[in-house]
Parts: sequence; C-alpha cells; structure tokens
Amino acid sequence: MLERLTAHRTLSAAPQEQIAWLGAHGVLRHLDSGAVLTSMKGQVEGLHVVLSGHLSIHVDRGAGRRKIMEWRGGDVTGLMPYSRLVAPPGDVVAEEPTEVVTVYREDIPEMIRECQELTAIFVHIMVDRARHFTSSYLHDEKLVSLGKLSAGLAHELNNPASALARSANALPESLRGADLAAWNLGAAGLRKEQIAAVEKVRAACLACGIPSVLSPLEQEQREESIAGWLASHGAETAFAEALASTEITFEMLNELAGLMDGQLLNTAVEWIAAGSTTRRLASEIHEAASRIHDLVGAIKEFTQMDRAAVPEPVNVERGLASTLVVLRAKAKSKSVRLSLNIENDLPPVKGFGGELNQVWANLIDNAIDAVSEGGRVELFANRRDSDVVIRVIDDGPGVSTDIRDRIFDPFFTTKPVGQGTGLGLDIVRRLVQRHNGQIELDSNPGRTEFRVTLPATEVS
Repeated sequence: MLERLTAHRTLSAAPQEQIAWLGAHGVLRHLDSGAVLTSMKGQVEGLHVVLSGHLSIHVDRGAGRRKIMEWRGGDVTGLMPYSRLVAPPGDVVAEEPTEVVTVYREDIPEMIRECQELTAIFVHIMVDRARHFTSSYLHDEKLVSLGKLSAGLAHELNNPASALARSANALPESLRGADLAAWNLGAAGLRKEQIAAVEKVRAACLACGIPSVLSPLEQEQREESIAGWLASHGAETAFAEALASTEITFEMLNELAGLMDGQLLNTAVEWIAAGSTTRRLASEIHEAASRIHDLVGAIKEFTQMDRAAVPEPVNVERGLASTLVVLRAKAKSKSVRLSLNIENDLPPVKGFGGELNQVWANLIDNAIDAVSEGGRVELFANRRDSDVVIRVIDDGPGVSTDIRDRIFDPFFTTKPVGQGTGLGLDIVRRLVQRHNGQIELDSNPGRTEFRVTLPATEVS
C-alpha cells in the first residue's frame, strides 16, 4: 500500500515519512460498484485517499438530482484537516469497484501535528472543494429561482401573445372590409363639403388610437346609444361596436347627418367604422408586441445574460424593477400588492447585476410566500452615508424568535417538505457578503424587514 500512496498524484509532493504515517494509520477499503462510502444521513467517517476506481456525489437541491462532484484514482475526499464537515449534502457512491485508504476522524488531529506538509495539501484541497461547492450552490439556486418564475413568466407572456395572435388573425378581414368601404365611398360621388365632413370625423376617430378605458357596463351603454342613433338615421347598427371604441361624439354624428342621409350616410359611417376597426387592431398588436418586448427586456435584465463576468456599476432601481416584473404573476395569484420606492439620484453599487437580482428575487419571493391572500410587500432603496440600503418589508406573520438565529443557515427552511431547499437565504447571505455588504433581519408579527446594505459607488 505504501508504494501506491507514494505514487499517488495528490500525495507525491509530501515527504516520504508523512506518506508512511498515512500508510500506517490508514485503512485500505474495497468498495463494490454501487456501494455507499458516506451517507448523507450519516457522519463523514474520515479522510479518503482514492487509489483506484470512481466515486461521485449526487445532490437534489430543488432543480433535480444531479452529479456535483466526482473523484477518481489520484484524488482525495472526505473530512479534511480543520474542516467542520459533519455530513455530506448527498450520498457518496462508488460508480465502479473502488479502492480507498481511509484515515478515520479520531486520527486526523494527530496527522495535523505530525504531518504539516501533508496537512497543507489537504487544506488546499478543502479550499478548492468549498469554492466548487459554493459555485455549484449558486448555480443550482439560480436554476431553482428561474424554475419558480418560469410558470409566472409563461402566463405573463401568454396574455399579450394571445392578444397579438387574435388581433393579427382578425386584421386581414378588417383590411378587406376597409378596402370595400373605401370603394363604396368613392363610388358614392360625394360633394366636396361632404368629403371634408367625413374625413374630419374619421380623423377624430383615428387620432387617439386606443380611447379612454370604459367599464364593461359603460361600454355597453355607449354601444346601445350609438346603435340607437344609427337606427334612427337609417344606418346599420352593426357599426355601433366599432364606433363605440373611438372618441366619436353625437355632435360629430349629427354634423355628418346634416350633410347626408339614407344610403349615403350609411356608406360614410361604414368607411369610418372600418378604418376605426383596422386602427384598433393595429393598436392592439402594437400594445401586445410592446408588452412582450418589455417582458423580454425585464427577463434579460434580471438574468444579466449579456454582461461580462467582472464587477461593474449596478443600477439597483433597474434590478429591483425587473425582478418585480418576473415575480408579478406570482403576486397576482395571491392578490399581493407590490410597491417600489426608490430615492431620487440613487447611486449604483459595484458588483454583479445577475447575482444581486438573485438576492432580490429570493427576498421578494419569500415575502410573497409569507404574506396571506391580499397581503402587501414593499421595497425601499435609499442612500445612507456611503452605502445603499435596500429593504424588503412584508406584512406577514413574522419570523419567530426561536428560529431567527438560524434563518440564514444552509439547508434550514420553514417551508413544507418539497417546497424549500433551505438554500435561498444562505445563498443570499453569501452573495451579499461577496459584494462587501451585510444583510439583517427585523421581524415582528405583521411586519418583517430584510435589510441589505451595500457600498455605493460613483460612476466616473
């Protein structure tokens, strides 16, 4: 075994006497394919030097079970010197027949005293492993966050997309009707003053695009009134719906009726109504497409998918606003009122916009979960001395004093099984600290406030 340890890729730089110590205190173990080296429900036994074979660890953090690390001959895993690791986040399993040398937990303090160079090697491995796990946690938590948002985003996008498709489908028939109405009007032989009057009314109907919004009852009453006027003047009442959706007035209609009547008036009204319908459909298409464009822009801003992976000035207001857009559907489903209050001329903070948006998403998402139906979540961002302070306040039941000290601990969650990974606030804390900031919690029944403080930066 000593020869194999000496030839081990990770241990080769250590002094021979320290490798000999490892051989004298380590236990050679043979694992069959599928055997569990360390269970996530059990304690890590010790440090494992992999001589041959293949080990892996699979973890489900809410984004599906996936492999996050693996080790082959020449690697080292398990309990490293000075590590506080108790249990792994998932089962460590042999993917094929594997051999490891295990230094058990009780022998590690002696190894630290007797084998300084070997200990330094293992500490370096521990630091790299912690960095890898942190990166993996951040990635998975972002996937979980995006997964939660996807259904709401699909709903938000579906509404304008359906409106766009509906209006676009109706547009060809409307254009055909407008062409026919224009042909009929041209064949009617209107006098100059009649043409001027018709064009004046039509221009007034088209100028506003989408008119003032009426309630369904008010709209119905307006249609009935216009239909009554049309019927009393010998025109088709079918035009009432299109005319009621414009800013046309009875004064305009009476002025038109003073210059023409009968079939001539009907032809003129038909042309005005056809143009109004076409303009309304075009306006609806524009409005729906603009809404989709704004949503895509908000999603792009939220994910920061086109930004370089270097710290840069981050616009806090824009990040908070885009996060509210992607969480709006979830808030609507509970009738939760969201508000955003930003101090004028708020300075940017330096960091990674996507990571900070992940912080806002976690805090706001948790706040929406915490409040009852019809609750309220308020966001504030203000400057305080050389810092920017962001507060997320909800009127939920609050965080009880017995769990307040553990709220940022990894894997701690108050949500039912399957609804929370316990990683969200731990990731929030890590991300805030990565930005040289701090996060605090104040909570009482009816008012919970998460407060994030970040150093402000000035744009040169």
